[in-house]
Amino acid sequence: MSTFDILLQHVEHQPEKAVTIYGGHETSYLQLTQMARRLGGYFRSKGLKQGDVVALLLGNSDMFVTCYFACQAAGVSVLPINTRLAPREIEYILNHSRAKLLVYGQEFNETVEELMPSIPLIQHFIHVEGPETLRGTSIGQAIHESDEVAVIPFQDDDTAVIFYTSGTTGKPKGVMLSHKNCKAIAKMWREAMDLEKSERVLIVAPLFHCAAAHVFMLPTIQAGGTLVIEKGFSPKQTMEAVQRYDVTLFFGVPAMYTLLLNQPDLHTLHVPHLRMLTYGAAPMPYELIKKVKQIFPQAKVQNLYGQTENAPGATTLKDPHALSKVGSVGQPLPGCQVRIVDDEGFEVPVGEVGEIIIKGPHVMKGYLNNPEATALTMREDWMLSGDLGRMDDEGFLYIVDRKKDMIIRGGENIYPIEVEEVLFEIPAVLEAAVIGIPHEIYGEVPKAYVVIKDGNGLTEEEVIAFCEKRLAKYKVPFHVEFLDALPRNASGKVLKTVLRQQEGV
Repeated sequence: MSTFDILLQHVEHQPEKAVTIYGGHETSYLQLTQMARRLGGYFRSKGLKQGDVVALLLGNSDMFVTCYFACQAAGVSVLPINTRLAPREIEYILNHSRAKLLVYGQEFNETVEELMPSIPLIQHFIHVEGPETLRGTSIGQAIHESDEVAVIPFQDDDTAVIFYTSGTTGKPKGVMLSHKNCKAIAKMWREAMDLEKSERVLIVAPLFHCAAAHVFMLPTIQAGGTLVIEKGFSPKQTMEAVQRYDVTLFFGVPAMYTLLLNQPDLHTLHVPHLRMLTYGAAPMPYELIKKVKQIFPQAKVQNLYGQTENAPGATTLKDPHALSKVGSVGQPLPGCQVRIVDDEGFEVPVGEVGEIIIKGPHVMKGYLNNPEATALTMREDWMLSGDLGRMDDEGFLYIVDRKKDMIIRGGENIYPIEVEEVLFEIPAVLEAAVIGIPHEIYGEVPKAYVVIKDGNGLTEEEVIAFCEKRLAKYKVPFHVEFLDALPRNASGKVLKTVLRQQEGV
């Protein structure tokens, strides 16, 4: 069975039921299946074969879902790309993955044209919306002119999806998830959130991220429910969508809930169907959880924890413990094993801090074209998370620190090395270090510390402008502080702990 079967299983029993609602337009399970198989047929007609890669440079829409399942039908690997990345970051991903076909939204036409000289491996282009003059074939034409592909048998270990995640080396790593991984994570989250056919799940988080795609899209479809897809998050529009479409479940990062609860007309909402509010990517303060439960008393609050490398899924904190276990990310998902180990790989006693390691049928195959990084992350089927945590005597997991120095800005992961490498490209920069500092809305934002070479001048505005041309907007330093020297230990290593202490972190 392939990931496509998650969709296909419902066609016989509820063909006319809406699987997606986007912009007021409903697509049924039968329609999505037919379109996905036709688009998969187009991929095949262009010579793509099992194991080839189709990249998606798409924002949230019903067509994202169609493209995702078209790849599963055709036996090619789907590669959703973070649309917030800078062109040169997208270029690296396309070339490293050796993608052969790119599906892109019209809003990314300029990016595609800019990249053309440097992405020679892309043989075919499909554009979603926009004039026929855009590069490649329109998705409507590709679907209309193709026959439905015959879904061929797949091996469980064949790569279904590739998500690129930022790495500590500065270069993104392609996480390969198999059909087995995708089916397993869909089942895990469907059970963990008690998803039913009556579900209407609102998706405002980007589908190019593993969380929206695999914690909500796949489990909802596996349950036979409906996805209500919005282009993005806007406090007012999000709450209007919850009310208009009788949404039953919503996911947001803590920053989204802060903005939602500040809406002046929140008390006028009538949302009796809303049964669950989920959050992840960053801790939610006690007072914020309390306020969410006060305003939406009928809805359960549930925390989700996982990483791209585990599809993503490790633990969940369910509603009965939302306030009594504040700071915890919950207990392991069904079928998932979680341990806390020391540097030698031995399990530590209850309450002691160690590295969180994860095992289960949802854990990745490995990193694409990167056996060295795979070997460092995978140990005898256990995935080393890089997060430090502790387990209490009831089996609840607490994240203590991020071993990898990662910054989480409004749900987006940032590795300091990525920003530091760009800072070192500035001719006047001698040294640079980046840490995360607290932010009221985004949770964390990157701050850069820069040492300027003798005889050179540089301003904060110049540093930020330089970074804006080379990095995704969310990775650009929020602040820049100039120092005479970076704090270092006796071995010469930069002491970021000192910088954090100066910021009160």
